[in-house]
Amino acid sequence: MAQAATTEAPSLFGKLETEVEIKASAGKFHHMFAGRPQHVSKASPGNIQGVDLHEGDWGKVGSIIFWNYVHDGEAKVAKERIEAVEPEKNLITFRVIEGDLMKEYKSFLLTIQVTPKHGGPGSIVHWHLEYEKISDEVAHPETLLQFCVEVSKEIDEHLLAEE
Repeated sequence: MAQAATTEAPSLFGKLETEVEIKASAGKFHHMFAGRPQHVSKASPGNIQGVDLHEGDWGKVGSIIFWNYVHDGEAKVAKERIEAVEPEKNLITFRVIEGDLMKEYKSFLLTIQVTPKHGGPGSIVHWHLEYEKISDEVAHPETLLQFCVEVSKEIDEHLLAEE
């Protein structure tokens, strides 16, 4: 009796997460992305060149935001729709709907949640990237995760300088 060989295809779906310790409050950091993402370019000018509202209102579900950024030394763009905003949890989720990431990913979701640090000042920024690659040749977006870490640290410095 012949046995059929089954080979498991490598998954095109992936998740990457990281946490960044910051000194700023969870609410202030969350507000930077939810309430005034256009200020992210002031906080992290080397990474984010500009942020424009294309549709809707800042920080509202369904709104469309256009980002100009530099990743891996290249100027890139992303058009994102706000999928979720939960101010009580300091959480915001963006879905990439157009731009450079869509050349390599069928879907790309970024969630940013900020929680106050237990037993002391500061907060923890939790980045969660969820994506589907268009093929096995596409790398997992580890460099994008590092980009998120850098932007978080620069926003933290910016927020502390504002105080």
